[in-house]
Amino acid sequence: MCGIAGIWQRERAPVDSAALRRMTRALVHRGPDEEGYFERDGIGLGHRRLSIIDLGSGQQPLCNEDGSVWISFNGEIFNYVELRKDLERRGHVFRTHSDTETIVHLYEEKGLRFVDDLNGQFALALWDARERRLILARDRVGIRPLFHTTLADGAFLFASEMKALLAHGGVGAEIDPVAIGQVATFWVTVPPRTPFKGIEELPPGHLLVLNERGRSAQRYWRHVFPGEHEYEQRSLDAWAGDVHELLHDAVRLQLRSDVPVATYLSGGLDSSILTSIVQRHHNHHLNTFSVQFADARFDESEYQRQMVEHLRTNHRSTTVSSADVGNAFADVVWFAERPTMRTAPAPLLRLSGLVREAGIKVVLTGEGADEIFGGYNIFREDKVRRYWARDPASERRAALLSRLYGYVERDRRAESFWRMFFRKNLELTDDPYYSHRRRWDNATQIKRAFAPDLRAQMQSEEESLDELTAYLDPGRQRWHPMCRAQYLEMMLFMSCYLLNTQGDRMMMANSVEGRVPFLDHRVIELAARVPPQFKIRGLQEKYLLKQAFVRELPPIITQRPKQPYRAPISSCFSPRQNHLAAELMREGELVRTGVANASVVGRLLQAADKGALAERDEMAVCTVASVQLLKHLFVDKLQPNETPNPNDHRRAMAS
Repeated sequence: MCGIAGIWQRERAPVDSAALRRMTRALVHRGPDEEGYFERDGIGLGHRRLSIIDLGSGQQPLCNEDGSVWISFNGEIFNYVELRKDLERRGHVFRTHSDTETIVHLYEEKGLRFVDDLNGQFALALWDARERRLILARDRVGIRPLFHTTLADGAFLFASEMKALLAHGGVGAEIDPVAIGQVATFWVTVPPRTPFKGIEELPPGHLLVLNERGRSAQRYWRHVFPGEHEYEQRSLDAWAGDVHELLHDAVRLQLRSDVPVATYLSGGLDSSILTSIVQRHHNHHLNTFSVQFADARFDESEYQRQMVEHLRTNHRSTTVSSADVGNAFADVVWFAERPTMRTAPAPLLRLSGLVREAGIKVVLTGEGADEIFGGYNIFREDKVRRYWARDPASERRAALLSRLYGYVERDRRAESFWRMFFRKNLELTDDPYYSHRRRWDNATQIKRAFAPDLRAQMQSEEESLDELTAYLDPGRQRWHPMCRAQYLEMMLFMSCYLLNTQGDRMMMANSVEGRVPFLDHRVIELAARVPPQFKIRGLQEKYLLKQAFVRELPPIITQRPKQPYRAPISSCFSPRQNHLAAELMREGELVRTGVANASVVGRLLQAADKGALAERDEMAVCTVASVQLLKHLFVDKLQPNETPNPNDHRRAMAS
């Protein structure tokens, strides 16, 4: 895994070498092992390397035999062994044993269709000197990030992280109020929008091609589900067998590495399945890692212990308190580069630090299983509400909602509130956003915590939905309702938040590469063909996945109730805390920055001190804190022509 950066001058003007080096060195955490550059008239590629495959000769940027095609690559191509054999049969000559060189020769063979053959997670920049064109590509679901911007003089910049673009010297950091409004509704920004004006992200599954005639974006892959009544008629056992076989193959490919590989073991179904498969394919004693919480409400250590005993792994864990979360939150925002409604990334940042301290560079994780196999409560909510909508007066149908949240303590008053919450717009089942509308309507109330001037610059609800609709597949209404809900979750929460803010960014902050076998595109495409009734049976989530691996896991894991990964929020930002996030939440700082409504946030913090904060209000506090940090770290503190340093805000706090 690595960091990439580059500059392209349409008029073939010389590249600013000093700026390219500042950009590339801003990504040192993504690639501490080596640094490399390629420069010609009008093009400059930079690379920071985290050595995983072909440790001795895989330096980048890398080229083909005659130097006409160059690449700077972040990621892994897991089927590179098979691709290389085929390319060698076709006459291509390799100089290294790296997966990266495979891409260059595949491009020579297939042109822009080279991405179709890649099984991997990647963000790359490829320079074709003959055609004088620059090609940016991002993996199918956005496991690896890629951002770009265009300067006033026409120079085009790209990089793995936005801080590298800001290090160029010609890009200013200005927070986009529209982006903040989208986060306070959808939980994420809608690609290609980012939190900073003028900076865009390349959406997952896309190519961006630039040449002297202009530029064009192309989608090369998309999520596809059968029509609602077009599913294959196969037995549950047949589907389970296919899932079992293909997931084993995905893990086999993703274990390819010239350095040791470990797994995260949370105690949930997905990481337990993944770790059990890795154990079968592993040549030596497997290392596993987990987060434990001082607060029992969030802790899953008993399930972790059960799996460690079952698989006999070499296990390490780190215990995290509310204070730890608060102390780490500035680092979270620095590396994530975006607002967040949750503190959940903070323990994962600490966990990747533990992994790196143990001398491990590669970790396999269970992300993606909930989205593709139907594990989230939002899918079950949608199913229950549609069932309830067919008989809105039914108390029995409404009561089914109580079965979805066993981990949440509720009294009769809270139960009545939840019933009213899910009852709103119950019968509007033709709404294309029916599954998510209640969540979004609830989240948008968070905007009240922001300053009136900032709120006035946010989009209207209609404008936000128009931008979202333009980003999504127009044919999704022909899919089963559950598939529509899965699609929204994958396109927004998974790709735009989970894989970045809780995945890539928190791992690469400590120079650790994360791999996600559930998101092998073959597994995604297989899961999409599975009839919805096999994913959620009654109200039992991920039924098919459990059946596929029930013989390999202890019953305590397959039969345990769903407990989503969460972390403390409200207690982390109290003004009594001594860390940067708490400092920026004090009244004087809230007034000075003009980001928040200081009186509203003050009342929320007072309620938090008494332990009386509702979930939505907790999310409001977290969102405001993250925007305050975003402004402080990137707008106020980061200076032009400066290589960003993640320790700067720590030094500022200490002084």
